[in-house]
Amino acid sequence: MMPTKPIDYVAYGVRDGQDDSAHWTRVGAAFAHKDGAGYDVVLEAVPVNGRIVLREPKYQEEPSKS
Repeated sequence: MMPTKPIDYVAYGVRDGQDDSAHWTRVGAAFAHKDGAGYDVVLEAVPVNGRIVLREPKYQEEPSKS
């Protein structure tokens, strides 16, 4: 379940392709702590290769209503 506040970073599982490409799959999000000293990372899946990349969202998504 995703928190109902703005997403600070989107979490992606990234795996290398065979032709110097990369395959990005969204696996969760990160949310800043109120004191600005850390983040909560909420994952909906865990990549098999263990590589997770956090990126700023390209646009602000609507918070989940769950």
